Order: sequence, then structure tokens, then C-alpha cells
Amino acid sequence: MTARFDAIGLVVSDMAASVALYRRLGFAFPEGAEHQPHTEAALPGGLRLMFDTEETVRSFLPAWQPPAGGGRTSLALRCDGPADVDALYEELVGSGYHGELKPWDAFWGQRYAVVLDPDGNGVDLFAPLAPAGE
Repeated sequence: MTARFDAIGLVVSDMAASVALYRRLGFAFPEGAEHQPHTEAALPGGLRLMFDTEETVRSFLPAWQPPAGGGRTSLALRCDGPADVDALYEELVGSGYHGELKPWDAFWGQRYAVVLDPDGNGVDLFAPLAPAGE
């Protein structure tokens, strides 16, 4: 038997707020997803991003509690260029999302920033500082 990577699942406290942010970032959640206990968006390569409400998880794991003390998960989104990292970060923070790390030129060769989603998961925004091969 072989297992293969198929999906990324996040537990969300507010489905509507999470769907709104990730739609804004280009994830294609279906219409009405914000009112469902479980939803999925298809990702390139056949993977899926899945959200389940806390209530859904507690329906089969009653003792489940959200983690305390900060997030351990982040989704990294590649932007077209360094200026796009700055623009998207400013757009999201200007819309009320928490900016965890302002854009900066990281020593590993990327323009890099972090915004937190409604549950405190990192949404890493990055772009290479120089085109490949330079």
C-alpha cells in the first residue's frame, strides 16, 4: 500500500473570515463555502486546501482544543516580484489583517513578509529578489 500527499487541512474558528481571506489570495473556494462546516479549494497539481470548523472537528474528536501559544503552520504564497510582496502586504494589513512581519529583503534571497490569517496561521508572501540565473 502506498500513501500519497493529497491535501492540506486547517481547522478554522470562523469559516466565513477564513474563506474571505483565502479567496482574496486567489484560492477558489466554491460559492456558499463560508456557510459550510467543511470546504475545499483545488490547488495546482491536484492538491486541495481543506477547511473544517472547530465544531466539525469536535463532532468526531470531542476533546479537541485549538493549539495555544502561537501558530505552527504557514502557507507560503509566491508573488510575481518583490514590489508585489509589498503591495499585497499593505493591501491585507490595510484591510485589517494582522501583519506579523513587514516586507524585508531576506538573507536567503527573497523579499519576504508574513500576514496572519484569522486563526493565527502564517501566510508567507515572498518573491525572489533577482530573476533566476542572475
